[in-house]
Parts: sequence; structure tokens; C-alpha cells
Amino acid sequence: MEDKRCCGSGVCIINSEGICWCGQKWDGDKLLKPESSEEKLNTSASPKAPKKIK
Repeated sequence: MEDKRCCGSGVCIINSEGICWCGQKWDGDKLLKPESSEEKLNTSASPKAPKKIK
């Protein structure tokens, strides 16, 4: 049986939480790519002051 939530690759396996084996997450309308670790750091960490250049 084909999962209608598949991104089109034909290999999506989406669990009951809406998370595919590849890390994408079903938002109720489409699969969203996972955030990179760098993006997570940028959104969760407080902004840093720019380095001073001498």
C-alpha cells in the first residue's frame, strides 16, 4: 500500500508521529526537510557580538 504522504521518492516510511526514516516531518500538508544542526544552533542560541578587527 502506497503512503499518500510520500515526498515522491517512493521510499518514505512515516511513523505515527509523522517522521520519515530520512528525518523529514509531515506537517499535515507536506513533508518538511529537517533543520540542519547549524540552523538549530542559530535559532536556539543567543546572538553573539561580532568580533572586533584590529
